[in-house]
Amino acid sequence: MKKLAVPFILVFVILLSACGANQANKSNNDANSASTPAPTEAASPSSEAATFTYQSETGPVEVPTNPQRVVVITRFLTGNVMALGVPVVGVDEMSKENPNFKDKLANVEAVTDESLEKILELEPDLIIGLDGIKNIDKLKQIAPTVTYTYGKVDFFTQQLEIGKLLNKEKEAQAWIDDFDARTKKAGEEIKAKIGADATVSVIETFNKQLYVYGDNFGRGTEILYQQFGLKMPETVKEATKTDGYLALSTEVLKDYSGDYVIFSKNAEEDNSFQNTETYKSITAVKNNHVYEADAKAFYFNDPISMEFQLEFFIKSFLGQ
Repeated sequence: MKKLAVPFILVFVILLSACGANQANKSNNDANSASTPAPTEAASPSSEAATFTYQSETGPVEVPTNPQRVVVITRFLTGNVMALGVPVVGVDEMSKENPNFKDKLANVEAVTDESLEKILELEPDLIIGLDGIKNIDKLKQIAPTVTYTYGKVDFFTQQLEIGKLLNKEKEAQAWIDDFDARTKKAGEEIKAKIGADATVSVIETFNKQLYVYGDNFGRGTEILYQQFGLKMPETVKEATKTDGYLALSTEVLKDYSGDYVIFSKNAEEDNSFQNTETYKSITAVKNNHVYEADAKAFYFNDPISMEFQLEFFIKSFLGQ
């Protein structure tokens, strides 16, 4: 990774200055509120308090009630924050390349867990990342920092947690209820058309390797298998039950292909296997039951990505 552009001592001085300014502001706020009666209840998202305590995986964190400058240091949660209409000022590079996010993030800075100077300059009021990110202690000095463990909870619960963190729990729950109903309805319509016993596989080329995915690994798998209730081939179910995915060769792809195949396709990858006779001999290919989606818009299971996936599935399976 790129080294910091300034010596660490300079960053340290800047941090001290920022902390001093924050302390001064806190003192002024304390003085201004001295004549105000103390609230009868502890500060919470529903009160007028500037902050509240969020119960994170790693313990309680004091966070802003209405964050306006959020930095998200993980591609897995960018869409979760954006879906709730909370302003982001820094995201990872992969999020900026996502076709579903690209326009909205055009003027947002690309950051990593090592670009401390850039994050400091962005003056975030909240930082969100994954468990295990680098420089966590230094990030906490810049702004309240909350981390999540990828895959620890299902996609609905994850969005609800982000909603709690951003004081948008009601909005998060409303989307969950609506999306659950819409996907269940679409699933029934799809099963009625293709047959309840029809199987579906999800494949992708990533870093020059072909993969098939289980029921909880993005790429629309949560919708297909959990929400629609479609079946995956037994070979896929067995092969992905531990890691959630399996690396394949073209020669054995037919053994893991369902009656329908969703191909999360990255045009920048080597997709020449599609020109082989082995691939062309697969039943789903011969029946024109392979539906190709833009991988960069298909990777994740945040609300924005899943809305795109749902629309893609309805169009592919039902022609709507």
